[in-house]
Amino acid sequence: MTSTEALVVTAPDQLELQQVEVPDPEQDQVQVRVAAVGVNFIEVYQRQGVYDVPLPFRICSEGAGEVVGTGERVAWAQVPGSAAQVINAPRDALVPVPDGVDLEVAAAAMLQGMTAHYLVNSTYSVKPGDVALVHAAAGGVGRLLVQMITERGGEVIATAGTQGKRDIALALGARAAIDYTQDDDLAEQVRDANDGRGVDVAYDGVGKATFDASLGSLRPRGMLVLFGGSSGQVPPLDLQRLNSGGSLYVTRPTLGHYIATREELLLRSGEVLESIRTGSLDVEIGGRYPLAEASQAYADLEGRRTVGKLLLVP
Repeated sequence: MTSTEALVVTAPDQLELQQVEVPDPEQDQVQVRVAAVGVNFIEVYQRQGVYDVPLPFRICSEGAGEVVGTGERVAWAQVPGSAAQVINAPRDALVPVPDGVDLEVAAAAMLQGMTAHYLVNSTYSVKPGDVALVHAAAGGVGRLLVQMITERGGEVIATAGTQGKRDIALALGARAAIDYTQDDDLAEQVRDANDGRGVDVAYDGVGKATFDASLGSLRPRGMLVLFGGSSGQVPPLDLQRLNSGGSLYVTRPTLGHYIATREELLLRSGEVLESIRTGSLDVEIGGRYPLAEASQAYADLEGRRTVGKLLLVP
């Protein structure tokens, strides 16, 4: 039995750092000393009740650290209760971190890196010459999408809320960057940036504030990939809009369905971490917070005051 500090959600707006006991790991588990924990919008959804998680619950599911006793460097994306100094984790949920990849960077890359990986490889397989709309292109997933799409030969029309963030998107390889907070017709601006044509795919993690513009930006038979809702959840959709828009496609994927097998988890994590090791994929850590300052981390995330990935460091 090991005593550790862990972050616990006791109410939708209340996070508490509590002392908890971690039992000896079971046969299919290992004990891990946590080096860093990823901060993600899924925890906001859990606290808001979008996902039904009974209170109280230990927060966060992504991180990296060292296996107690062996020193093996591992990372993970789906181990609930990861915001702690020490956790027990299922062996099958852990992936090896290559030499040369810092554990904090590995923690920052797992959920968002594998999300970007499945979005551009599987949900909509980007081909050379494809044009993709990427919202919040300087955020955690957005900046990875820009890099992966351009690496595959696609082109990116990015959106972001500040000039600084638009400059980041352009530096990462986007062909154009648009301010999505303005009152101008966003879909029209996207088409103008694409020589008057609709885009092949729109990757939208913003949700309510951008969904209509994403639909309006598509070419006939284009696809809207809604993978998040940082501005709020999208209301029910009249399916006739897909017909009138040009036989459009809309999908709402989630990472769990794309790493449902051990084989697929190792494939996606391995390719992401190897790209980081070789330098072909850059992961930006936008902030590091101790567990005791987790509330500030989530306030910064929800307020869109950050660039890149936020970490909790036990």
